Amino acid sequence: MRWWSVANLVSNTGTWMQLTVQNLLVLQITGSAAATGLSMSVQAAPALLMSLAGGAAVDRWPRKLTAAVSQVLLGAVALATAVLVSLGRLDMTSLLVLAAVTGTIATVDAPACALLGNDLVPARDVPSAIGVGALVHSAGRLAGTALAGVTVAFLGTAAAYAANALSFLFVASVIPFLRPAPGAVAPAAVPSGRRTATADGTTVREGLVFFARRPRLVALAVITGISTVFGRNYGLTLAVLVTGPLAGGAGSFGIVSTVLAAGGILGAVLGARLHRPSVRVVGILAAAGGLLQAAAGLSPSLAVLLVLVLPMAVVESVSDTAGTAVLQTDPPAHLRGRVLGVWSGVGTVWGLAGPPALGLLMEWAGTRGALVTGGLLVAAVIGAGLITRGWRACDPVVVSTKPGEITEREALSTAA
Repeated sequence: MRWWSVANLVSNTGTWMQLTVQNLLVLQITGSAAATGLSMSVQAAPALLMSLAGGAAVDRWPRKLTAAVSQVLLGAVALATAVLVSLGRLDMTSLLVLAAVTGTIATVDAPACALLGNDLVPARDVPSAIGVGALVHSAGRLAGTALAGVTVAFLGTAAAYAANALSFLFVASVIPFLRPAPGAVAPAAVPSGRRTATADGTTVREGLVFFARRPRLVALAVITGISTVFGRNYGLTLAVLVTGPLAGGAGSFGIVSTVLAAGGILGAVLGARLHRPSVRVVGILAAAGGLLQAAAGLSPSLAVLLVLVLPMAVVESVSDTAGTAVLQTDPPAHLRGRVLGVWSGVGTVWGLAGPPALGLLMEWAGTRGALVTGGLLVAAVIGAGLITRGWRACDPVVVSTKPGEITEREALSTAA
């Protein structure tokens, strides 16, 4: 698990180096902000169209091999982009093609790597492993964003892509040496009859039906959706608030962004200490985040905003960690790739719908009004769900230590 965490830190650093310079590269090539948005949409589109099939592939294929091959392929795409940039041959068409290929590979890579990390620890420690992963992601984002500027300044844009390619290859080189923990949840724990059925015909429909019939997963999707659409887009809402009503500048928003990042890291540390995450915990934290967002919309000064931003980021990070733990431990082992595929598709819809809806709300109610209205709406909807539906805690999956056995809970989950 330590090696996997180091590998993910390197990979996340490389990824954020590339993401930081990618939009600038598109602007440099086209001079169009619309083209920048198009490139992001093209890379996200495969998650909407192919994530279910990608999750099914993860359930069907050997996990270590799947993760290693997908990492090598992502590294090859990044390296090809670096070569084209260094030769001055990258145009908008080739960039969009490479973005689409990257997004397609990621539909398999993301669930494979997420579930592989969970296999490295006993089932009881999976929530903590997910928290460590969130911490690594936040640290990699900070490091990658900082290194991107230095790399481009001294070595050029192509170097950022080349560094990302090497980071993928580093992860691929570590994977063969990883050993699953004794008692870890893995597809091999599925009975032979079930394993044959899924191996011969791993269907997308099976994961979709399981997700739709699982009330706690549907509730988790609702909580995440309402929070994504009407909150959390702090890069947009807080940027406008700081530079508009609070009369700050880019430097002031930089301070706010730094506090958000620090809160995310602190939240990941706290989230790693969760041993019994549940939908109720996720809902309570998300509702609290909505109330903090509403309070932030009323901030009379930058100082007051900074006081509120830190707990906002902490609550969001812990909530995300708890939600991810529920998502990755609630389904039976042989369905987890497909459930993650369903979740990726749902998350993409929320991600695409959020910015336009929030933009319309800001035009209608103003920046402060959007923060307050959105935050109160998030808290009200989730609060009503907690009261009327009584979203129950999700107990961790208990895994049999004998090969070929599943627990009664998993059998009931499958039957549901």
